[in-house]
Amino acid sequence: MERLSLEQAVDLASAALARNGAGAVAAASVAGALVQAEADGFKGHGLSRLPSYVAQLRSGKVKGDALPGLSRPRPGALLIDAGFGFAFPALDLAVAELPALTRAQGIACAAITRSHHCGSAGAFVERLAGQGLVAILFANTPAAMAPWGGSQAVFGTNPIAFAAPRAGDEPIVVDMALSTVARGNIAAAARKGEAIPAGWAFDADGQPTTDAQKALQGTMAPLGDAKGIALALMVELLAAGMCGANYASQASSFLDDKGPPPGTGQLLIAIDPTAFAANALERFSLLAGLITDQPGARLPGARRLAARAAARQVGISPDPALLAEIRAL
Repeated sequence: MERLSLEQAVDLASAALARNGAGAVAAASVAGALVQAEADGFKGHGLSRLPSYVAQLRSGKVKGDALPGLSRPRPGALLIDAGFGFAFPALDLAVAELPALTRAQGIACAAITRSHHCGSAGAFVERLAGQGLVAILFANTPAAMAPWGGSQAVFGTNPIAFAAPRAGDEPIVVDMALSTVARGNIAAAARKGEAIPAGWAFDADGQPTTDAQKALQGTMAPLGDAKGIALALMVELLAAGMCGANYASQASSFLDDKGPPPGTGQLLIAIDPTAFAANALERFSLLAGLITDQPGARLPGARRLAARAAARQVGISPDPALLAEIRAL
């Protein structure tokens, strides 16, 4: 299999996006996010997304020339309009603007509206934690999960990501969808014609299925049953209801070029932990040590860091068929 350096992969993805209508800002931002996800081992949010992104650029479902607009309705609140473009430039803007505001006030947040798929959500909170801040991201996604006891999809898989800095070490990062697995994993299996494990999804009739194509036409199994659905409701209210974005049931798919722009939302909250305890980062490290000192135990995000380190050293090896498809875009 062909191996690419991370820089080569970014150039490849950026060029494909630019050839199909993405502006310079969007092409660079999206390519960087997809390659980072690939390097971190999250292939469902990596280069496999590029063909569908390009299809959406071509159809106008994503506006390639959109630039995020920023306003500040309250002292600690940023409102960012993604303009029906990709989510990544809007999230980059939030990550750039939040640190100074957070340090001045102790806490600040950015609401992003008229947005799109945010990919590997942990990447953005990790960047804020790398600057000494605690960060939480909520994102709503197109309808994929039914209310507990129901059969019609109302909620997205609605990821939540959290990161906390540590003294002298990498941040602690928690990143999870509220479905049993991320929908991107099922989409990837469907493209390859592979079965999915039992317990991941239901078909259109609400019956458990291992057929990835039927799963995409049905609903996702929630993480933790009714508790996962309760959390999905919380995310929907925060990321869409409060941000003026489309609810999951109003949003078109992230996976194809059909319909209008999805118009989903994200809410990114940043907190300066030293506003409450000067030694907060050392206290975070203490708790982390109680976990990592136990044989066999690991912190969330440890595999991500290991995969990233390997990718930086030896590069990545995308599926040959996918690589050929990207080059032909």
